[in-house]
This record gives sequence, structure tokens and C-alpha cells, in this order.
Amino acid sequence: MEFLEKIKPRKYQQEIFETCKEKNCLVVLPTGLGKTLIALMLTIERMKLFPGEKVLFLAPTKPLAEQHLKYFKRNLPELFGEMQLFTGSVNTEKRKKIWQTADIIFSTPQCIANDLKKRMYSLKDVCLLIEDEAHRCIKNYDYRYIAEEYKNQSNNPRIIGLTASPGSEKSKIKEICKNLSIEEVELRTRDSSDVKEHLQELEFEKIMLDFPAEFQDMRHILLKLFGEYVSELRERKVLFGPASKTDLINLQKKISSTISSNYKNFNYMRGASACAQAIKIQHALELLETQTLEGFYKYLKGLFDQASKKQSKGVIKLVSKPEFNFIYSQANELLAKKVEHPKMQEIINIIKREREHNKNLKMIIFTQFRETAGNISRRINEIEGVKSKVFIGQAKKDSLGGLNQKQQKKIIEEFSEGKINVLCATCIAEEGLDIPEVNIVVFYEPIPSAIRTIQRAGRTARLMKGKLIILITKKTRDEAFFYVAKSREKKMKTAIESIKEDLSKEGPIKTIKTEVQKKLE
Repeated sequence: MEFLEKIKPRKYQQEIFETCKEKNCLVVLPTGLGKTLIALMLTIERMKLFPGEKVLFLAPTKPLAEQHLKYFKRNLPELFGEMQLFTGSVNTEKRKKIWQTADIIFSTPQCIANDLKKRMYSLKDVCLLIEDEAHRCIKNYDYRYIAEEYKNQSNNPRIIGLTASPGSEKSKIKEICKNLSIEEVELRTRDSSDVKEHLQELEFEKIMLDFPAEFQDMRHILLKLFGEYVSELRERKVLFGPASKTDLINLQKKISSTISSNYKNFNYMRGASACAQAIKIQHALELLETQTLEGFYKYLKGLFDQASKKQSKGVIKLVSKPEFNFIYSQANELLAKKVEHPKMQEIINIIKREREHNKNLKMIIFTQFRETAGNISRRINEIEGVKSKVFIGQAKKDSLGGLNQKQQKKIIEEFSEGKINVLCATCIAEEGLDIPEVNIVVFYEPIPSAIRTIQRAGRTARLMKGKLIILITKKTRDEAFFYVAKSREKKMKTAIESIKEDLSKEGPIKTIKTEVQKKLE
């Protein structure tokens, strides 16, 4: 391909590109299999077809937008076009000027959406819109607003969405397709015949661990307390269905909005308190079953602190219960005896075992909770030869604080250079970021999301042989989440195939005018 001097597309990339040339396309391709190259090829094609028009490449975060810019600069000749990064930190006037002079703009959706709302510039001269991590193009996310404006404003519209997984629900994938006016979906998985040859072997290990008897006693008491609060909610006629954490959080929102419009409703006010405590117990159960005893104890201690500051009557009532005090002292006693969740020892065993085979080991340990990431990192740094750091997002809601984008970048650099060999990461490391190839990915706990499972697993077995290890505590929510993720992954493939069929029969869910149609008008 003209202008593409340093890189040769693979057969599947060429085939997907040919589709993207003709139609608005959703490209579903596992992490590390070259979605950005397809975007680059299409950029060249569109800019040759419409000289003087622009390409807009959107990514959810600034580091990810920067990463795409670097990739384009590395693989395109310098004179091909003016490329610019476009974020909120650049002042308004300067952004206006950059928009006028740049040919390829890399930005975050928040920045572009705000500018479009202020009518700072229009998208009429944009001949290609690329939305990376396109599974986010639902509900009120800015991707949706920009795509809508683009369809209305552009003289020569073409849209591509890039994602490792659009989710498992057909209705959600359909929504993404509708919001982006998708005419074709190109799906490849690790098992696709044209992709398989480019991937290294991925070894999978599922480690089942017993839930300790001492923990079972505490769980039994927590479940009893939880049952009391759920019974109260049912008696107050505010809860009718199941009482999962998600159901309770939704109920809490519903009760809050009812109270705000009718603040004197005594039944709902008592219901709000019972619901809040039930959520806290559900969270404590999750920490006890799947995380670390240290994190569980810290959470209980936090509730005692809230009660002493009289922050909530419901919490005061909860921590004054003798059962709650028993659990608290039991956890404290176990920690004093150096007892921890069996997963912690298993992580230590895995690292020691794998380092025997490979002294240059590079590993990512994924966990849901920042507290857990901190606890793991601290413990494994005691192992000889291990240099671990926590890799978390920016929010500063806990004692760990957060990492700003500059700090995150520095940690990735240290990981690339081998100064760090184990990253203990939360969901921040799942999506997009250019984290170097790793030998092993460990899930400290299974997660029920197909999108996130696929993204986590995609961090290994790209350029070299890799291993994926999932830790599962028997007879806990871990087991359920593992099977839910598996079935959702299967559902995703079925849903996409079904949507592909719909598109071929009925055409795009919401069509935009092609260049030819516009010229005919």
C-alpha cells in the first residue's frame, strides 16, 4: 500500500480493511492483533480519496490517544500530513487553530464533544471518524453524541469502531451498531483460522482453592445479618426480586429518588437505611470470599470509624450488633496469627515456581480492588528478585491515593525496561494502554464481564508463548463469575453472528448517506 513503507498488513487486516473501505464497520479483534494498523490503512485511503479533508481518531483517555499518535508518526512518512494531539489542556484558541491546520487529529471524546457543543468548529471536512474502544458507544457516553453530529455534518462520512469485545448482549451490540451507523461487523477471535497463525500458544490454568473453615464461620454470620436486612426490605414492600449487590444498588437509587420527591415517607427512609447496610454486608462478603483478609478487616474497621464519627445511624446500629463485633475480633485474631486468604499464598507459589523456569519473568496480576493490589504488591516484593508496583487509576478515594497519567506512564516505562517485573493492576491496565508483552497474566478473581475478561487475557501470548492463570475460591461467587464470563464470551460470538446476518438482510440499522448519494442530490 502506498505510504505504508515500514509495515506489511496481515491477510486478515487486509480483508477487514477492504470491508472498511466500502462500509461503516465495527472491527472486533483481540488486543495486540493490529486494530490500529487497519485504522492507519483506512486513514491513507480516505485522505487520498478526499484530499484536504481530515481524519479524527478518538480514544477514551489521553495516554491512549497519545499512543495512537506515536504509532501513526512511526509508520507514516513525515510529509504525509500534519498530525496533532488534541486535549482539554490545550487552550481554546489554540485548539481552534490546530483544528484548521491539522490533517489527522487524535483526541478524547470529552474534548471534542465540548468543542462541538460550543460550535468551535464543525465536522464537515472530516472524511473518517475512528472510535477506539467502541464498546463504550452506548447511553450518554460522548462517543454517541460525536457520531450523531458527524453523521449530520460531514460531507464524506465514514465511521469505524474498534474494540476487543463489544459485550455479550445482542441489544447492547445492536445499540453500538445503531449509534455508529454500522453496516458491517468484522469479528476475529483467538480461534479464527486467519488469526491463529499469528498468535503464540496460550496455556490456561484454573486453580481451585478451598475456602478456609475459619472464614466460613464469619461468612455464616454475615449471611445471617444480611438476611435480616433483606427481610426488612421485603416487609417494607420495597424489595420484591433477588437481593444481589447490583439489585440492591439499583434499589438504593430508586429509594433515594422517591425520598427526594416525598421526603416525609417514613417507610422509605427506614428502607433506605436497611438497603445501605445490606450493600455494606454484601461488599464485606465479597472481600472475605474473594480478596484478602487484611482488606476485609480494614473495611470493617472503616465502618467502626464511621460509627464513632456518628456519620450514619444505620452504621452505628450495624456495628453495635454482637455478631458484627465477633466477626471483627475474629478477623483481627486471624491476622495476628498471620492467617491470610489462600489466594495470597498461591500468588507467592506461582511467582516462585515461574521464576525458577524464567528469571526474566514479566507478569500482570489483575484484581478488582485497589486495596488488594496494594496488599499483593507489598507481599510479593518480599520475594527475592521480584520488583512489583501497583498500577491503578487516578481517583483518590482510599489510602493508596491514585496515579495520575504521568505516574502511570512512568510505571509502564519501568515495566518495559525491566526495572519492574510484576504489575499489580486494577481495570486501568485492561483497556488499550501500550503495556509490553507479558509471560503470565493472573486473575486474582474471575470477573463476570466478557469485555474485561477478553481484554485482560489479551495482555499475553501475542509475540511469545503466554500463560493465563485464574484463581477461584471454591463455593464462593468466584465460581459463579468464572462460568458467567465463559458463557458471555460464547454469547458475544453468537450475538455478533446474528447481527451480521441482520445487517446483510436489512442493511444498516440507521443508514447515513454515501458519497454517491450525496453527489446525486
